[in-house]
Amino acid sequence: MNMVYTNNANNKSIDVKPPSLGTGFRTRDVIMDAQRLGAMHQTRISFVRTLLRKIDKEKWTLSTHLWDLDENGYGKVIYRLHTPEHLYHLVVFCNELADEERNDRVIAQKWDVTFGLVFGEISGELLDNLQANVPLQEAGRNSNMLMVLARANKSVRVFDHIVSSLAAGQQPDLDVLAQVGYILRTTAVYGNGKFGIYDFKPLDHSADFDQSFRAQMCAVYLLREFSLDWVDYLAQKKGSSKAVALHPEIKRYLGIGNATGLGMAPYLINHPCVVDQWLTTREEALQATLTCQIEPKETAHFASLIKRAIQHFGEIVTINEQQIKLNETVVTELMVLQNNLMTTINHYVTWAEFLQAHHDLSLESQEVIISCLMELYPERVDAFQEKINADESLSLPKGKVIQDLIDVLERHYQWAINIDFSQPENSHWFWYRSVDKEEPRLGVRGQEMGADRELALDIARQANKLYFALKQVNAQQLISEFILNQPKYRSIARRVWTMGHKQLGDIQMNVLHKDALPMHLLRCKLSMFGATKFDPRSDRWVRITLFQGAPLFAEVHSDEWLFPLLPDLSTEQGGLTHDRIA
Repeated sequence: MNMVYTNNANNKSIDVKPPSLGTGFRTRDVIMDAQRLGAMHQTRISFVRTLLRKIDKEKWTLSTHLWDLDENGYGKVIYRLHTPEHLYHLVVFCNELADEERNDRVIAQKWDVTFGLVFGEISGELLDNLQANVPLQEAGRNSNMLMVLARANKSVRVFDHIVSSLAAGQQPDLDVLAQVGYILRTTAVYGNGKFGIYDFKPLDHSADFDQSFRAQMCAVYLLREFSLDWVDYLAQKKGSSKAVALHPEIKRYLGIGNATGLGMAPYLINHPCVVDQWLTTREEALQATLTCQIEPKETAHFASLIKRAIQHFGEIVTINEQQIKLNETVVTELMVLQNNLMTTINHYVTWAEFLQAHHDLSLESQEVIISCLMELYPERVDAFQEKINADESLSLPKGKVIQDLIDVLERHYQWAINIDFSQPENSHWFWYRSVDKEEPRLGVRGQEMGADRELALDIARQANKLYFALKQVNAQQLISEFILNQPKYRSIARRVWTMGHKQLGDIQMNVLHKDALPMHLLRCKLSMFGATKFDPRSDRWVRITLFQGAPLFAEVHSDEWLFPLLPDLSTEQGGLTHDRIA
């Protein structure tokens, strides 16, 4: 039976489904565990995947509207994007940048490339405005027709190597490309009205970009097209008649890089309903797969995907020792699984039984298996791809008493109740926001300044304090009376009640703990975007690739492209200078 409660924001009754998603071993506690979220990978319903299926299905078209670059590749380029509903433009500005000015951090002031996705036609006046302001990024006064505002830097080594090789009539060395996996790396991709650009709300009724982050993903995908056109153009300028174009297989292998820091972590904590919706949708899509009986055709497909995953993780280059070990474990475990698959698969009737039988594998391997399983039944999984947006209202019902809220806490917040916050290690960190760039940062409590301006991201501690405060009062007292006397609990009480009645609820993580890894939160969000090649540069920021291995715009398709692989070009005639294949 659905529970009905009142939304205090508009005094309107809404239905809330009781938590019922977990089936057996994949309960809420399992799914929302931070370490497991930190092992997630791209799936069919990741945003990059759903975008490309939409482009293919609706036959979006892309053309070059303006190519105004000098012989060094500096200037501006405009791409024209047609959808069945509307017209958009990607406007790119290429700037000369000294090596010492190239910086991935938010504090940077200049970038190799700045760009934006624009709604509608571009008049001369608008283009002048864009040219004056987009290169300034946050410091500009940007048009509200700009849907996405972003910037990127070159991977200098890859960029120079590709251009030099093509200019000399040769394809680039795949070993060099494998070190990075992209030509350009974004350092910020702003949308949703930030800095005065086009708000997300007017897109509610847009058939093109009515889903969270779809416009941003589209801008990044089009930037990938530019990066590939750019190196071809510069090679032609440099090598003239001797130059060759980048091989299509190599183009498909190269994605767009992204450097992401702590900023993503507060988003996940401050938007719990969105996170619940994303992960509930992902879990529902997985459940639709797990209930299927194992058949030979799907087994063969699954085996091919596992084989690809083994090669993919063997090819990843990262400087992070922990990630290296995790990748090596994945390769080892999946090779054992692969070797025994055809003899052991008959032990199981459904994929749920199969997955449960491999619960002792590392979390990374389990999540690889999940991504592979979700490729087997696209007709079932893709049905969930539109269920991404969420009502973010947090509310409390009228007429409920203290015991009702205690029951919710004891049922779904034991992970917070059981933490002893008198122990220093459980309150080690505090989160704050830098004054100069509004960038989230972490400080050590008692050792660094700023704790007096701590951000309210301590959901575990707040839920813990709420629980023990509730236990001190009459269990039959109205919650409204309690909050009237102690208003400091209003926010966390609304959150606990609302998230306690969601399918998956809050991420189960004390972000103040000494050993808490923000990387888990970053990884969760990036995997929903569709990131690959996780390359942690520390506990606080990570480099990834988007659209690596994806089809090019001119050949976009709806088939799977999970786990990008180095292309095998050894049998090609001419054009290549080596036969390096892993």
